[in-house]
Amino acid sequence: MTTNAELLERHRSVLPSWLALYHDPPISFDRGQGRHIYDVEGNRYLDFFGGILTTSLGYDIPEITKAVQEQAPKTFHTSTLYLSECMIELAELIADLSGIPDAKVFFTTSGTEANDAALMLTTVARKSNQILAMRNSYHGRSFTTIAITGHGSWSPTSISGMSVNYVHGGYRLRSPFRDLDDESYTNACVEDLRQVFDMMTSGDVAAMIAEPIQGVGGFATPPDGFFGAIKKELDNRGVLFISDEVQTGWGRTGENFWGYQAHGITPDVMTFAKGVANGLSLGGLVASAELMDSLPGNSISTFGGNPVSSVGALATIRYMLEHDIQGRSLRMGNRLADHLRPVVDASEVVVELRGKGLMLALETVQVGTIEPNPAAAIQIMEEARAAGLLIGKGGLYGNVLRIAPPMTVTEEEIDEAGTTLVNIIERLG
Repeated sequence: MTTNAELLERHRSVLPSWLALYHDPPISFDRGQGRHIYDVEGNRYLDFFGGILTTSLGYDIPEITKAVQEQAPKTFHTSTLYLSECMIELAELIADLSGIPDAKVFFTTSGTEANDAALMLTTVARKSNQILAMRNSYHGRSFTTIAITGHGSWSPTSISGMSVNYVHGGYRLRSPFRDLDDESYTNACVEDLRQVFDMMTSGDVAAMIAEPIQGVGGFATPPDGFFGAIKKELDNRGVLFISDEVQTGWGRTGENFWGYQAHGITPDVMTFAKGVANGLSLGGLVASAELMDSLPGNSISTFGGNPVSSVGALATIRYMLEHDIQGRSLRMGNRLADHLRPVVDASEVVVELRGKGLMLALETVQVGTIEPNPAAAIQIMEEARAAGLLIGKGGLYGNVLRIAPPMTVTEEEIDEAGTTLVNIIERLG
């Protein structure tokens, strides 16, 4: 039997040292069923992170497995140089669900590539290399998307062909405006945006890109309507708005199918990936036909929308719609929050429970302050792993625990995870 330790040694010898690994020691997954996953040594875990919100429905969902198995003997790949019925059907479905009028869809293989394409589309359309992004944001690992990531630990270079400025966003705990009520907080951030326009740009900004709830940034959640107020200022200046729905899409926030819908707006461009195909490699962007077709020159997507990913995504989205996964996310997320809220209110180490639906986070701090406490986050994460529960970590200082199970999670599994986390936090103080 291969062990986790043997795989770690092989990993270190052939893969980059800057590839982040969870847990000490790291673990390797072998198989999964429902919301549970087994490592190569046979240990069973309740997965409440789902491959960074990518295993959106869980493991070995029969409808998805069957669709992929039926496609596999036919063809794995055709590329966008040829007509593909399943890709067209998927684009039709996503365009209809997006809420963007007269929408067209371009498929990629990841969220990074989707955001990269969105930047190219908007900068070409506006004939400007100026971009606005949010502080504490994360949009990918490519040369272009690193340039718009406002998160120092995920930014290995400052070199860029774009001019990027950052504005205040949804991370209230460490904002100078944190003591304001929702309306005043939003107004202060809009005023900051105006000053960024007037003081830091030459005016002809191409676009703003924002996550409705910041993912890697620790599920930082702005007040409802926040981006509605932001977009009014953008519209006044002819600036396009890109909603990065890589983590907030497909009903995960519970209240809405897309994160942007909490803000009373429709974005000019929307990007997606992760949960769209329950783990298969697929991403993309949606924009109006006028905007999408404005890009000059020829282009293709070699692997974007390939047949296996397309049929997997079709099966995933249809399952979501037929089983009211959005409604389940709302109910199960509220149930988990009900478990966690009392212990967070009583804790001196966990300062905040935030998020929506099945996208919840706990931020850890030094007792009596809001100074980050990454050691406490690691302790909670590792004690949860020892108890058979996997959760994620993030935040600007690595002090935020991210909780995002597959959206098919049951009441019993929510109660199990909630009890485990409550017990750990109570012991921590």
